[in-house]
Order: sequence, then C-alpha cells, then structure tokens
Amino acid sequence: MPPGGAASPIRTGYLGPAGTFSEEAVRAATAGDGDAGEHVPFASIHETVMAVQAGAIDRALVPIENSLEGGVSATLDALALEAREVEIVGETVLAIRNCLIARDDLALPLIEVVVSHPQPLGQCARFLRTEVPNATVRATTSTADAVREVASSHAPWAALGPRSAAALYGCRVLREGVDDESDNATRFVWLARAGTPPIAPADAAAWKTSVVFAGAGDQSPGWLVRCLSEFAFRGVNLTRIESRPRKGRLGHYLFHVDMEGRAGEPSVADAIAALGGHCEEVRLLGSYPAA
Repeated sequence: MPPGGAASPIRTGYLGPAGTFSEEAVRAATAGDGDAGEHVPFASIHETVMAVQAGAIDRALVPIENSLEGGVSATLDALALEAREVEIVGETVLAIRNCLIARDDLALPLIEVVVSHPQPLGQCARFLRTEVPNATVRATTSTADAVREVASSHAPWAALGPRSAAALYGCRVLREGVDDESDNATRFVWLARAGTPPIAPADAAAWKTSVVFAGAGDQSPGWLVRCLSEFAFRGVNLTRIESRPRKGRLGHYLFHVDMEGRAGEPSVADAIAALGGHCEEVRLLGSYPAA
C-alpha cells in the first residue's frame, strides 16, 4: 500500500484499442464506481485473460456470449485450457448496435471491403449479403482496429463497429443499427485471480455458477446425458451449455455449462461433485451474481 494508506487504483483490462464494444462495456459497468481506476487495453482477448493470470492487471471484462453469434471461443478456450488461476467473478450485458463506418461519405455500392472483428461480421451477415453484396469481408482483431484501418486508408473501405469508434477516429457513420436483429446483446464476464470476491453485492438475488468438464467417455453412448442428468435429478437449471474442442484428438470436447444458483448450495455442490464420477476433469470457473 502506498504512503498514507491509500489503496492502489484498480487496473482493469479489456479488448482494445479505445473505441471497442469491450471498452463501452467497461465504462458502463464502472460508471457508478466513482474512481474507476485505470482501464488497460490489450490487443486480443487471449492477452487480456492471460494478463489476469499473470497478475499484470487486477481484473478484466471480456465477452463470452453474444445473442446472435453464440459463444466467444477465445474467452472460452483461454479459461478452460490456459488461465487456470483465473475465475469468473461477475457478469454484465451490453446492448450492441453495430454501425457501418467509413472515412468519408461513401455510397454503399462503391464499398470494396468491409472489415471488423469476426463477431460483428457474423452479427451483421444478412446486412452485408443484401446491402454490400460485392464487398469483400475481412476479419481483424477488434472493431476499433477496423475503424482505425478504415480511417487511415483512402480506399473505398468500411468497418463495422460502435458509433463511439467513428467519433474517436474521425470517421463517418454510413448506416446505424445494421445488426441482423435489433435486440443484439453481448454478455461480458468479469475475470480476476482465484479467490477474489465477486464483483457485486453478496446479497444479490440471483446467482450463476460456471463449470467446465471433460471425460474419456465422451464418445460412448449416453455419456453426455448421464453427465447432464446429475443436474436434472437435483433440480439445477442449466442456462447455457457449449462444447469446445479439447485441442487433442478429433472428436473429443470440453463442455462449458452455466447454471442457476451458488456453488455452495447443496443441490449445485452435489451435482458438480457427482459430475466428477463421469469425467476426467471438472473445474469450477466461478460462482457470481447474475446480471
């Protein structure tokens, strides 16, 4: 602790650079905190998660699930496979409004290339097919990087990203709200080192618990049903289940599940313990107040 007893400012990581939806989520989630500390941008989601693991930052807010495109694989894989000292300690949801952005006013038929992070490209796929069908679609590391690239180019390119990025990098919004569905939203999770208290009041009404599991029997008939039945038999409601490759032999998977309730509740704790009877690995990713 520095002289005078003042605590060091909290360092919060996010997918940068400035102008991403991740930065919008951080600012929205910390708006009522008074001194929100230092916001630290990283070049990728993986780097953001691993910075928490290394202790380079205190916490991070990263996307984990989108209402249109589903799970964010970079977050799921980093948590399951590498960041074993990192836990989910909270969550927040951000409404997503993608804009089509260019350096200057540009008629849509003249656009040759549209760049963005893979998630917005998927979230706006129908718009891209119907409104700019002749444009080449190219992925980049973040929405803000896409807008910066368009801002520095004199070519007839456009980017998908937030309105704030257009303002930040001196670009124009050609079309607003180009998401394929108007209720597009992304769920972000707060990450911190294992043992960190949840980022929310401890008396929050609703809680979630996240677990990842895998087993050698994942190719035998009924294995997954037996695993999931441990929750059903105890009345534990699963709110999400998603599979990811185990990064080994083809056909073997890790399963991410979110469930209602605290990890310490008897029904939840018993279900997770029983899951261990079917699996080689069961790991608690976090228990935290639901958004």
